[in-house]
Amino acid sequence: MPPGQDDLLRQLETLTRLVQPESSASPAPTLPPVPRQAGDPPAAQATLPPRRARAPLTTPVPPQPDPTPGTPMSAEGHRSRMRARLLQSGPDSVADHELLEMMLFLALPRRDTKPIARALLTRFGSFANAVSAPLPDLRTVEGLGDAGIAALKTIQAAALRLARSEVLNLPVLNNWDRLMEYLQTVLGRERIEQFRILFLDNRNRLLADEAQARGTVNHTPVYPREVVKRALELHATGLILVHNHPTLSVRLTADHAQAR
Repeated sequence: MPPGQDDLLRQLETLTRLVQPESSASPAPTLPPVPRQAGDPPAAQATLPPRRARAPLTTPVPPQPDPTPGTPMSAEGHRSRMRARLLQSGPDSVADHELLEMMLFLALPRRDTKPIARALLTRFGSFANAVSAPLPDLRTVEGLGDAGIAALKTIQAAALRLARSEVLNLPVLNNWDRLMEYLQTVLGRERIEQFRILFLDNRNRLLADEAQARGTVNHTPVYPREVVKRALELHATGLILVHNHPTLSVRLTADHAQAR
C-alpha cells in the first residue's frame, strides 16, 4: 500500500463511526402497559355505543276519565240526544224547560244551560212568559247574561214575524179570527198600554202594523195628527186602531179594534 494511504483509511473509518449510530446503542424507551380492570373488554375489540331503544310507532293515548254531569263531554252527549229527539219526533216531544235549554246552549255553548232554563220557568211561570219577559227582569236570572237574553228575544221576534206573516197582505176584515190571534201574540203579555195602528189598503189588506204610542199601565196618549200623517205616508185607505189593557184580563174583543 503506498505511504500515506493507511492514514487516509483510518480517517474514513472515524468519520463513518461518527455518522452511523453504534449497533450496541440501547433501544428506544417504551411506555409501560396500562393495567386492566376486571370486566374490561378485550383490547383487540372496539367498544360500540349502546343502542337506543326504538320509539313506538304510535303514541299511547292516556286513559280518559268517565264523563261526569256538568262536564263538556257529558253536556254534549245530552244535547245531541235532545237534538235527535226534536228532529225525529217533532216539537211536542220536547218539554218547555228542554226547549229553553236548547235555545240557550246555542248562545251559551260552554255553560250548563239546564239550571238556567229551570230558573226561567220558576221565575216567569211558562215558556211564553220567559221568552217575552222584559229585559230588566231577565237580567236578574243568574247565568243568563246578554247572550242568553238575546237568544230569548230572537225567538220572540221570530214568533212575532211568523204571526204577522199569517195576516200580512190578506183582507183582514174577512179573517177576523186570525187577526185576533195575531194581536193576542203582539199585545197579550205587554205590561204597559200601547196604541197600535193597522194600516189597510183599498182591499182591506194589511200594509203595516205599528205602535203609535206607549203609555203607562192604564193610560196611553193618542195624537190624531200623527195618525193621519202616517196613514198618508203609507197611502193607506183604512185603519184599525188597537189598544190593550194590561191590568185586565188578557183578551181582545171587537171594542179593542175598530175599523175607520
